[in-house]
Amino acid sequence: MSAGEAVAGPDGALRCPWALSTEDYITYHDDEWGRPVHGDDALYERLSLEAFQSGLSWITILRRRTGFRSAFAGFEIARVAAFTDTDRERLLADTGIIRNRAKIDATLVNARVLAEWAPGDLDELIWSHAPDPAGRPAPKTLTDVPAVTPESTALSKALKKRGLRFVGPTTAYALMQACGLVDDHLAACAARRP
Repeated sequence: MSAGEAVAGPDGALRCPWALSTEDYITYHDDEWGRPVHGDDALYERLSLEAFQSGLSWITILRRRTGFRSAFAGFEIARVAAFTDTDRERLLADTGIIRNRAKIDATLVNARVLAEWAPGDLDELIWSHAPDPAGRPAPKTLTDVPAVTPESTALSKALKKRGLRFVGPTTAYALMQACGLVDDHLAACAARRP
């Protein structure tokens, strides 16, 4: 077996190797990662969490997701867009989230920007950058999985052009993976969609 190939989990099912380090990862990998996500608020949440993850391990964000949802009003764009300076200070003191000033500010600014968009615009913009699955062979090992693609670079540029922050090409690609725009489950992984 080569490094980075699918590995048998505790139940014997083959999975992407990154998913086996904790039970939290197994559940996230099996039930969420790579599954299509639609809806402006749901995509805003994923975009925000991917931005908070920048420079950190995803498990750090995953284990604080409940805290993030509580702190950011369930990531309802309209509610977060109405946050005040008092809310910002509350977020900066909240030990249930990552207290990074730049990431908090980006999350608040992004909500204000998105609140001005028509309903469905974020969903449409993000999903318009999904590559043709027929042109993407299933990765056999983790080395076959890119960190950035032409589509994620284009998505990043489109989001930045519309005023969103903390949406670089790597963050955009992580969003694409998490929200099912691409299926980067390894070819042998039990969670890969047919």
